[in-house]
Amino acid sequence: MTEDGERVIEVGGREIAISHPDKVLFPDDGLTKCELAEYYARIAPTALRHYKNRALSMHRYPDGIGDEGFFQKKIGDHFPDWINRATLPKKDGEVTYVVADNEATLVYLAQQDCITPHLSLSRIDRPHHPDRMIFDLDPSDDDFRKVCRTAMYLKKMLDRLELNAFVQTTGSRGLHIVVPLDRHADFEAGRGFTHALCERVAAEDPELMTTEQRKAKRGKRVFLDDLRNAYGQTAVAPYAVRARPGAPLATPIRWEELDGHLDPRRYHIGNIFRRLARIEDPWRDIAKHASRLPDTAAIPAFET
Repeated sequence: MTEDGERVIEVGGREIAISHPDKVLFPDDGLTKCELAEYYARIAPTALRHYKNRALSMHRYPDGIGDEGFFQKKIGDHFPDWINRATLPKKDGEVTYVVADNEATLVYLAQQDCITPHLSLSRIDRPHHPDRMIFDLDPSDDDFRKVCRTAMYLKKMLDRLELNAFVQTTGSRGLHIVVPLDRHADFEAGRGFTHALCERVAAEDPELMTTEQRKAKRGKRVFLDDLRNAYGQTAVAPYAVRARPGAPLATPIRWEELDGHLDPRRYHIGNIFRRLARIEDPWRDIAKHASRLPDTAAIPAFET
């Protein structure tokens, strides 16, 4: 502890001073800012392979999760020079992002009260060509079994198209299904494909699934959301902490774990390292399974 009441975390050859280390960010759990930073220091060797060369956006909660927090894309002017950056175009100019490619950067983000990092679906060298395609399965209620059933419908269709699919709990109520891509197609082509595929999958069981964006019209169905497949959009990073009681994590899992007993918030700061001691990161080699995006015409027609 320094004279100013800061706590210093040594990570990646750097010393990161954590101000107000005992500030409680998760009031129901007593989880402090320093404990958040220590988590990111420890998870970094596993998580960073998913962060490298991607623009990062920060969901910051200076007053803890009892407050709404705020979303920040632009790197702060006060961020140290050793944090890597990428300046990318946007509609009305450009924005300079954090690029988290080392352990110290993740800890520094925690010092900035960034509880949940979000990542772009493309890498900074070809920002308009995604190497990830994502389907966000968003339930209308807390029946996670419906989300798992929806995920299996989607996986079956992706298998037919010879696309390798990976699954992750969001740390909230849903699942993310992610397909690694070879970066041949741009975002416009990807969005056209994902929208058509979601429409096709939803037709398999319209009482279970929907592509209806208006919540009032979804009923109790699972929303097949493909809206993140666009330039400038982001998705929660693997192993990111969510701003919910219990500090649950967005956790890559194996398909066989969708067995009807899985809770979408099962994994959290307190137990993730026991899991990783038993099970290697299921997304460790995700980039090696990249596929070429098929034409939309390759999606099988619905047979009544």
